[in-house]
Amino acid sequence: MAAKILVVDDEKNIIKGIKFSLEQDGFEVDVAYDGEEAFQKIKNTEYDLIILDVMLPKMDGLEVCQQVREFSMVPIIMLTAKTEDIDKILGLEYGADDYMTKPFNILELKARIKAIIRRQRFYEEKHLNRISIRGLTIDFDSRQVFYEEKEANLTAKEFDLLELLALNAGKVYSREKLLDVVWGYDYPGDVRTVDVHVRRLREKIEPNPGEPVFIMTKWGVGYYFKS
Repeated sequence: MAAKILVVDDEKNIIKGIKFSLEQDGFEVDVAYDGEEAFQKIKNTEYDLIILDVMLPKMDGLEVCQQVREFSMVPIIMLTAKTEDIDKILGLEYGADDYMTKPFNILELKARIKAIIRRQRFYEEKHLNRISIRGLTIDFDSRQVFYEEKEANLTAKEFDLLELLALNAGKVYSREKLLDVVWGYDYPGDVRTVDVHVRRLREKIEPNPGEPVFIMTKWGVGYYFKS
């Protein structure tokens, strides 16, 4: 079954190019040209992935992303014409799974899309079970996480990161290795992406994010899960 992708941008030439390229690879592509239209489509349609521009009329991409995260964990790749690191990190703070800065290479965009969708389907087909430890429960079948029976709503990438660490408890992963394994491609170097996701994870699953008991830091090396 072809993956269904929503492409959201107010520049019709960009949408046309992305749509054509993705359809050539067998994806089913839907489009929207402003934030309000995109939000309505996301509420009423089940997508496998969303490509979402930051600068949109009616409702900007960050607001769309934030509101979508209130009811869906669909993977979101943000597009931005801005080059400052703060804009990229802000997208991740609002719940995006990845970002690309315009102008971008369509081959790289497709590689990222395929990696995310491949990982999503792998977990769906793998039928992994669950881990329960010190009040934290990670259900790999439903991709749900609970602490003391309260659900923690993780993004797709946050769950992927937690899953890798939890299934390899005690193993220390460098930031570079986490970028390579979790993001699924040769990520171009911004290890702060990992730090942002770890901080967000700690805020959602740790009883005291300032003194974590699950996601631990190995100073000068990286991160690991404490069993």
